[in-house]
Amino acid sequence: MYKRIDHVALHVANLRLSIEFYERHFGFENYFQAPVPGGIDIAYLKLGDTVLELTHHSDGEMMGFHFCLETDNFDESVSKLQSTGVDMIRGPHKTAARVPREEGWRRVVFRGPDGEQIELRG
Repeated sequence: MYKRIDHVALHVANLRLSIEFYERHFGFENYFQAPVPGGIDIAYLKLGDTVLELTHHSDGEMMGFHFCLETDNFDESVSKLQSTGVDMIRGPHKTAARVPREEGWRRVVFRGPDGEQIELRG
């Protein structure tokens, strides 16, 4: 059902400086960047098959940690988590395709036992 960790997210104070830092010092490449509703700017950086998501909130708010799992059956995964009582923070909705294979994907966010956010994409 779950295929892999899609990405891990860090919430940063200055998106431009953080992108430059990870590119310069660790060899990451910024391959997708976009603003999202709610005043959040997102950049996805890639190093081989590893994806690091950097997020910045325009009002300076630092959000909590999250990671994202890719699922090969989005609806089944969501239904199973809901049926077992996992708290849904944000319901299923469309998400931007970072690469062509992600066209038509959706995302959803659940809460872990310590308040961490667990995003599913597929």
